[in-house]
Amino acid sequence: MSFRIGAFLIFGLTLLVSWTLGGWAGYRQVEQKSLEESFRYRQLVANELNRYLPIPELMAEHPLLEKALRTPDDPGIILQANEEMQRMATIMGSSDVYLMDVNGLTIAANNYQQEDSFVGSNYAFRPYFSEALATRDSAIYFALGLMSNMRGLYFSHPILDSQGSVLGVIAVKVLVHELESQWHRPASLSEAEMVVLDRDGISFLASKPRWLYRDFEPYSGTTPAAESYQRYPDRDLTPINMMRLGRPWGVSDRSEKIHLVGSDAGGHYLSVRTDLPRLDWTLQVMVSTRSVIWTRLAFLVGGAALFFGGLLTWLYIRERYRREAELALRGEQLERRVAERTADLENSNCKLLEEIRERERTQNELRETQQELIQAAKLAVLGQMSAGLNHEMNQPLTAIQTYARNSRRFLEKGAEDMVDANLSEIIALCDKMAELTRQFKVFARKSEGPPAVVDLRQSIDASLKIILAQKSSADIDIQWNRPDHPVMCHGDLIRIEQVMVNLMANAVHAVEESRHPQVRIDIEEAEDCWKCLVRDNGPGLQGNTEQIFEPFFTTKSVKQGLGLGLSISRQIVDALGGTLTGRNRMDGPGAEFVLTLRKREATE
Repeated sequence: MSFRIGAFLIFGLTLLVSWTLGGWAGYRQVEQKSLEESFRYRQLVANELNRYLPIPELMAEHPLLEKALRTPDDPGIILQANEEMQRMATIMGSSDVYLMDVNGLTIAANNYQQEDSFVGSNYAFRPYFSEALATRDSAIYFALGLMSNMRGLYFSHPILDSQGSVLGVIAVKVLVHELESQWHRPASLSEAEMVVLDRDGISFLASKPRWLYRDFEPYSGTTPAAESYQRYPDRDLTPINMMRLGRPWGVSDRSEKIHLVGSDAGGHYLSVRTDLPRLDWTLQVMVSTRSVIWTRLAFLVGGAALFFGGLLTWLYIRERYRREAELALRGEQLERRVAERTADLENSNCKLLEEIRERERTQNELRETQQELIQAAKLAVLGQMSAGLNHEMNQPLTAIQTYARNSRRFLEKGAEDMVDANLSEIIALCDKMAELTRQFKVFARKSEGPPAVVDLRQSIDASLKIILAQKSSADIDIQWNRPDHPVMCHGDLIRIEQVMVNLMANAVHAVEESRHPQVRIDIEEAEDCWKCLVRDNGPGLQGNTEQIFEPFFTTKSVKQGLGLGLSISRQIVDALGGTLTGRNRMDGPGAEFVLTLRKREATE
């Protein structure tokens, strides 16, 4: 066998092995991307189901629903049930909420005033109704609405009386376009497509609209079941034009190669199916196999480079042996050339060592520069905290100054008891300033103490002491409608007091130019939180109300503040798990700030 024939055979074998290994690596890469997308969409669906699943069970506990099921002929009770369901649908953002008796007849619904109302319709044939009755637990179902003809997820739960008997079923419908709107195709998978199939292989969620209500198991040899036509009324459930090409080498059993023909986005795809949680749904991710061709071409180029590299190496070795034979006859010339090569190598080594030293110096300079940047960032943060501390300490210092001046007048008049009271207040304010300083040190380290159960009234009482001690509040009508019962919330007395002082001080400054200045503080109770409202009758807020919470934004003079109070207050409230918002009053002139904190029980 001649040298050329042998080289061509080895070259062909190298290309064949490279093509095979390229296909193995390409399909594994495509499968890995498909599995990652499958996991992401599986988590998306699981999160949506976990969000809505407990809602019907909570609704079923409402006593009004049991009363409506017991007295379906009472129009007053039914009207209350309709209005309550309308409120439930608005709160949870669902499409429909309706109540059915044990026979499946709808007696109340949130759309009772619409022409296509569910009231009077019987849904006993729906699986979410029969399953809820049979299992006496929550049920989930997907279908097209008979009235709206829109896709939706149905969540249901039975309503039981005190003896455990089933009185009816409450159902909640959530439109699936909310779920589809959260599907974002990643840029790295520009040719990836996704469909969600039911247990019969019918697609009801798809990245391509023309793939909806299609049979993705045409090769099973069976037609869609009657339940599928009942679930998707007026849909043809046409089989997808698809060919199965088997499982490529190197992928798992969950993957297979398919070919979509013609108008169904023709092309070769690697299909990966994943079961979705809680339901008998299957997520099918299909990624185009075009990248496998490029991977194989890359392997072919690499194999060819490896072959020619080996060939050149072999030719080099053969030529080297021939030259060594010649050099053996030229001993003196060999020694001279070796000496020359040694000198060149020494020069190269010296240059290499110098380059290594230069690189080490560059790396050391880079590390020093990084440390300087880190230190500069720390100083910037500390500067911001010191500015905030200056703003927050200004108010108690003003109060201390006021108490000291009053104490001097009382001392001249001989009112020692008032002097002692003022000194006690000054000591308390100093302690409070020390606590505020400690709080800012904690904030600078981003390490705060754990919140606890506190009485919101105590923080407001303490804040009023500081505000009322200021001269600017002397002619202002400050109304504090203090509740008689404790207002236990999730928070921290000092931090809440810091927020309230800022809000009250801003309100006092806002009404200084008003004819009848008034500041009002109220506490309102919500379902799971307390709301503290600070209102004034000043000129109100101007422009975008969110801008007032930005650092260093202020409409006051420099003497009145640095524009950090509201920004720091919002940071404190956010850390406590609450909210702080500002807006203009609807009932008259002035601004209104709302502090919202979560409810807590005193025994927690």
